[in-house]
Amino acid sequence: MTLPNGFHLIELGAVGSTNDEAKSLAINGANDGTVVRAASQTAGRGRHGRTWVSELGNLYFSLLVRPACPPQQAVQLSFVTAVALAETLSEHLPKTVPVTCKWPNDILVGCKKIAGMLLESAPLGDGALDWLVIGIGLNVGGHPSDVMYPATSVHAAGAPDVAADELLAHFCRRFAHWRTIWIDGGFPPIRDAWLTRAVGLGKEIGVNLASAAITGIFEGLDEQGALIVLRKDGERTKITAGDVFFPTA
Repeated sequence: MTLPNGFHLIELGAVGSTNDEAKSLAINGANDGTVVRAASQTAGRGRHGRTWVSELGNLYFSLLVRPACPPQQAVQLSFVTAVALAETLSEHLPKTVPVTCKWPNDILVGCKKIAGMLLESAPLGDGALDWLVIGIGLNVGGHPSDVMYPATSVHAAGAPDVAADELLAHFCRRFAHWRTIWIDGGFPPIRDAWLTRAVGLGKEIGVNLASAAITGIFEGLDEQGALIVLRKDGERTKITAGDVFFPTA
């Protein structure tokens, strides 16, 4: 398959992890826009080292970018990625099927997880990043059933004829579009686009932190992408790392 200008595709069979393959290429000088795709992963992982189930027939790839900015700014590319991926899915799924973004890096369809991402990076000596690898797992033809968070796939959500190749090419086009907006306009337009799809915005959410769990109203994102939670005592808490959940009635 052919990707849009600015992207270079490397297709592999079974690998441990596309992120590991992309990081190795980055260390050896691979260009911005390198995309490493694998048919399957034997050691796919998500955040906090969690296993990412990598069934055949789904889309597993890692995108190498060289953003030349501080790490706290480069993390905004996770929101660029989420918006691009959500738009891609919206274009291929029935219009009645909601596609939403769950902080910090999941995409939901009908309240079920369809995609996730993992960002890994290496710094330069001047405080900027040498490279950033964005790993994405997207359930296309199948999805796991024995997972903590309910899952679905593109085919199960109402688009049985959509191929992984088509989704990858479409994502790259949307990523290039939103990355240009981010470069030219900073984080505000990305934040606004992400918030229009944010699940739980304005409602009570829970957040599992490393040492505690808190609840409060999901008010939005700060200028760096941190989650803003208004707690019952009136305190606004900014969260940069945690797992969001939705309390049941």
